[in-house]
Amino acid sequence: MESIRSLVAEKPVVIFSKSSCCMSHSIQTLISGFGAKMTVYELDQLSNGQEVEKALVQMGCKPSVPAVFIGEQLIGGANQVMTLQVKNQLAALLRRAGAIWV
Repeated sequence: MESIRSLVAEKPVVIFSKSSCCMSHSIQTLISGFGAKMTVYELDQLSNGQEVEKALVQMGCKPSVPAVFIGEQLIGGANQVMTLQVKNQLAALLRRAGAIWV
């Protein structure tokens, strides 16, 4: 889990994804639609991707991708992010994290 902390440190938005995951792509599209700065780690393209994926599962990410961190805090997966969007809370969270300025 320390590797996860170092990967999300000082980044407003981090998404752990797999290049073949349509839900990961949808969440990336949603967040980038706000104009947010984000870092995306494609687990299937990282040399230590399986290790990172295991750490995400240990943190409670089920399924393991997408795993979204905003302001260095684990938000969760697609369901949690979409719930924030439906409740009109996602933009405020992105603003507080410094990912967007509007």
